[in-house]
Amino acid sequence: MSQQFPPGQPQPGYGYPPPPQPKKNSAGKIIGFGCLGIVGLFVLLAIVGALIGDSGDSKADSKPTPPAAAAPSSAPAKAPESKPAEPEKKAAVEVVAKPTEFTKTILAQGDGYTSVSVTVTNNSSKPINVNPLYFAITDTNGSKHTAELGVDKNQIDTVELAPGENVTGVITGKGSWTAKTVTYTDGLIGKSVRADVS
Repeated sequence: MSQQFPPGQPQPGYGYPPPPQPKKNSAGKIIGFGCLGIVGLFVLLAIVGALIGDSGDSKADSKPTPPAAAAPSSAPAKAPESKPAEPEKKAAVEVVAKPTEFTKTILAQGDGYTSVSVTVTNNSSKPINVNPLYFAITDTNGSKHTAELGVDKNQIDTVELAPGENVTGVITGKGSWTAKTVTYTDGLIGKSVRADVS
């Protein structure tokens, strides 16, 4: 018995080409577009994060213009009133450095160290971290010295300073030299603050 084909469809092998095969999706294209989408998502998130961060900072820094800045009127001039001076805008992190005597611990090898007393004040609205490793001392010759840990009894503590708090301690470098500046960095890659040793 011969096989029956539906009406209107030719039998195979009678001059008609076989139907085309369906196209296969390339796995490489799918993976490539997927990776491209992930990279695009990260770029978009970075841009949105930067915009949100910038808008938050600009709102906090913007202050309304005081009414005294208005244009003078044609009214008779009055003697200026004595107003209390407006406080200057403080830096987010303030560092004060002073020379101090080296106070040896049992970890110090000899007396060949130079110490600087440092006070760090957090004037920002966010907590900051203080660690002896976040300081560098530059001497009068321009050489930088890193902090030697545990050699001075009065070494600055490792703390987190809440807004408005401060901490005082000593940063010590190896060798005998004259300290010129101290640089504090909030974290190992954060913003640096430099203070003259005076």
